[in-house]
Amino acid sequence: MRLTRNYLDQPLHPGQQVTLPEPVANHLLRVLRLSVGDALIVFNGDGVDYHATLISGERRSAQIQVQASRAACRESTLAITLGQGIARGDKMDWVLQKATELGVAAIAPLRTQWTEVRLSGERGERRQQHWHGVIVAACEQCGRATLPALAPASELSAWAASAPQGALRLLLDPDGEQTLATCSPPLPEQPVWLVIGPEGGLSERDIATLHSTGFSGLRLGPRVLRTETAGLAALAAMQALWGDLG
Repeated sequence: MRLTRNYLDQPLHPGQQVTLPEPVANHLLRVLRLSVGDALIVFNGDGVDYHATLISGERRSAQIQVQASRAACRESTLAITLGQGIARGDKMDWVLQKATELGVAAIAPLRTQWTEVRLSGERGERRQQHWHGVIVAACEQCGRATLPALAPASELSAWAASAPQGALRLLLDPDGEQTLATCSPPLPEQPVWLVIGPEGGLSERDIATLHSTGFSGLRLGPRVLRTETAGLAALAAMQALWGDLG
């Protein structure tokens, strides 16, 4: 039977007794109906699964005993950073969830010329925390023990200029000059930075900005994909050709 996996934002080590946060305890005890003595896995994002046993079933003070640790070994050999034009509502959640499942190493929400979602101040902080929660839940489900890095929402130009030297820089563009078949695959440990526009796509100004910082256009095929489809299709194709799905 597959063991339930739960994220705990704290240091973990074998032999440790941990009092579970109330939301985690409620999920384990009320939803999953775990009982004292049942096994589970916890992780904190350090790449390790910690095998544990539930030793107290009190809902406000449920405790586990960490028994052993084991490297999860579920990270892709392909280090992709997804620069995603901020999409409206559930579309952004969908992208974050599925990109995590597809093994992306980092995600950067981007403000582009045609981005319709405007986040600032307290609203921006709440949205960032929500997106973090989406990534955590996706890792719990798919078995990853390393959380993809979530960058603060930033302007496209500033983010593009920060790409590391030597990165393979691609922007998804229906009129792009190359395809995955003609694109030179990344070298071992070479990072890949991939940009996806928001609902309205990337403007001519956005594309010019990206070209000026070394990004080249990539097309996936003859059809124009929605923002919530485009990045995921590209990630899946890259993993199949260059990464851990090949």
